[in-house]
This record gives sequence, C-alpha cells and structure tokens, in this order.
Amino acid sequence: MDADSVDADEVDRLVRAWQRERPDVDVTPLEVLSRVSRLARYLDLARREAFGGHDLEAWEFDVLAALRRAGSPYTLSPGDIQRQNLVSSGTISNRLDRLESRGWLRREPDETDRRGVRVVLTVAGREVVDAALDDLLAQEREILGSLTLQQREQLAATLRSLVTPFDNAD
Repeated sequence: MDADSVDADEVDRLVRAWQRERPDVDVTPLEVLSRVSRLARYLDLARREAFGGHDLEAWEFDVLAALRRAGSPYTLSPGDIQRQNLVSSGTISNRLDRLESRGWLRREPDETDRRGVRVVLTVAGREVVDAALDDLLAQEREILGSLTLQQREQLAATLRSLVTPFDNAD
C-alpha cells in the first residue's frame, strides 16, 4: 500500500520513513508488530475504560476473572492464580490481600492439604467481574467492528500461531 494513500495508517508512514532513511535494512517486521503494539495500546485504553466504570484495576479484573473462569465453586489455589496472572508469589499475596479487603474474595483452608489455602470468589466479586466483562466485551466488539467474521477468525488463527511458541516455552 502506498503510505500516502487515504487508507494509510501511522505505521505505513513510519515504515515509509524508515525505508527512506535506512534503505539498507528490512523494516517489514514493523508492518505487523508495530500495528500489534499500537493495537495493544488501544486495548489497554479500552480495558481501563471498561474496568474503571466498576472501580476495578486491570490486575484486579485478571485475578477475579481467573476465579470466575474456574467455574463453581469459583475457587483456586494462590499458586494457580499466580501462574494464570504471570506474577510472583509475593505479588499475588499482596493482590489477594487487597481484593479480600474489598470483599471480592476470601481465603479458606484447603480441605485436602492442611498447609494449603483456597481462594474463593465471593458473590460481590462474581457480580463485579461479570459486569466488567460485559463492558470489556462491548469495547472489544467495537474495536473489531470493521472486520467480518471470517477476518476475525483468520486474524485469531494467525495471532495464535504467533503467540503459541511463547505460551508453550515453559
């Protein structure tokens, strides 16, 4: 695409500038990854807006969502939550403390392990995470609104191929 065309985006303009200034290097990876990076920023703004309406931070939603996705009785170990949220054990402890103080989860002894703890999503936590999810999905549908169903499916498959090696690196 011609970077001067009406349909050109900011990435087209920056790629064109790099091609002009550094014709000796292949800048084509920027055509994909700069767009992914820009889209991630837009998604972050959409998440903040969706969660802000529920007095939630993104990390709070992520912890509550892990519990909600676990299914009834909406309980996980702190280690399970830590792994799903890709944070340290100290970070997850602090986060659980803060969410427990808000009444969105509680800790209970693990009946199968005397030393263990289970984290349980409360009714209030379930209500806030469900409402925030509804708002997030509305924001995300709007972002994807210019794509057909086929384009969405193709994009999802392509991104899965790109992300899977990183997710499976452990």
